[in-house]
Amino acid sequence: GLRKILRKPNKEDLDWYNENRALEKDAFEVCKEKILEHRLIIKLVDVEYQFDRNKLTFYFTAERRVDFRELVKDLAAIYRTRIELRQIGVRDEARRLGGYGPCGRQLCCTSFLHEFDPVTTQFAKEQNLPLNPTKLSGVCGRLKCCLRFEREFYQESNQRFPDVGSRIQIPDGLGVVERIDILKEEVYLRINGEGTVRYSLDEISNLLLQEKRTEKAIL
Repeated sequence: GLRKILRKPNKEDLDWYNENRALEKDAFEVCKEKILEHRLIIKLVDVEYQFDRNKLTFYFTAERRVDFRELVKDLAAIYRTRIELRQIGVRDEARRLGGYGPCGRQLCCTSFLHEFDPVTTQFAKEQNLPLNPTKLSGVCGRLKCCLRFEREFYQESNQRFPDVGSRIQIPDGLGVVERIDILKEEVYLRINGEGTVRYSLDEISNLLLQEKRTEKAIL
């Protein structure tokens, strides 16, 4: 849910905030040096001071569990505040580092997403997207979060279209649905097992309606 806003920041708050950002950059470099000293196989991603500086959090990624107790002791001795080393996943790493997606917009996880919901290849299938890992993956290497955003639209739209592989009787013979284009509202039929013909969704809907009327008349 939405977080509670206490008040608008004043000049002192903003100055303090900016000073925290500068201190975080210094802490990042210090921590990197300490990681090398302790020969830890981890990747430091980000550093964040709690606003009141009572806590300093270091975010990192690692392929396996790491014993960083000595590193925490060193950092606590340097900064005289509570130290937390938090291991994060690749999606959280992308969120903290920021960047832009192939759409040209700022990453969703950076700009407005607060939680990560599961995304599966089923979402891509529903949107008739080719299952190409390179095109379906975000900068984090996982399936793009935006596949979930448009899922409801495609689920509703798919109900208006005939299933791929279904048969439709047309004036020129028997058509088999080869593919559909939801955004353009078009249906591609392979006619009598030969060439492919493009129809608008309205044309297909009318053909299906005529087919139903014919079936009722025969009954």
